[in-house]
Amino acid sequence: MRLPGTEPIRYEAMLLHRIQQHFVDGADLQFQCARAVGPALEAAAAVLFAGLTGGGKVLVWGSGVSAALAQSFAAQLVGRFERERPELAALALGTNAAIVTGPMGAEASAWPMVRQLRALGLPGDVLVLIVAGAPGADVLAALAAAHERDLSVVALTGARPGEMLTALRESDVLVSVPTERAARVHEAHLVALHALCDALDAQLLGDEQETETVEP
Repeated sequence: MRLPGTEPIRYEAMLLHRIQQHFVDGADLQFQCARAVGPALEAAAAVLFAGLTGGGKVLVWGSGVSAALAQSFAAQLVGRFERERPELAALALGTNAAIVTGPMGAEASAWPMVRQLRALGLPGDVLVLIVAGAPGADVLAALAAAHERDLSVVALTGARPGEMLTALRESDVLVSVPTERAARVHEAHLVALHALCDALDAQLLGDEQETETVEP
């Protein structure tokens, strides 16, 4: 239904513009991140490399929807990214339904995934935390548990890491994406994790640049 004298809404054109804008906004953020979080990712790659080559493992925890990114990152470390290499010790926390749905105490420190971190984390390991929104009590409890076990921490967050700023140690690495829009944060985190995989491969296997074939 439309009011007399008004033009019909061109839904197709409107939807096309909205769809295209997602790609434009995403590309703009990726360009910003290249400068904004590049140095932090370089530091994170060094922390991961030191942990893995020193006999440690990588524990990955994604809060909420970011759990999917955590599983993907762990799978690429154990399996491969873009090049064949030996398996790397990595585990995504919170994938065991029996643990996640088990008894949960009132305190955040007693929550299942925090207990899993305390049970599996050893000195020399690295915890990768992936949080798109404001860190909750569970994330802060996981961070505290990691420090109790003498783990290094790499934290991927949005523009407002909140209390994590003061909870992180000097030896930890914060990768803060310069946006608060959840969809864009997830996209940037995916690229950041891919960059970390590639950086690890470069450190383990040597630098390998793809050569572009230029047609005459």
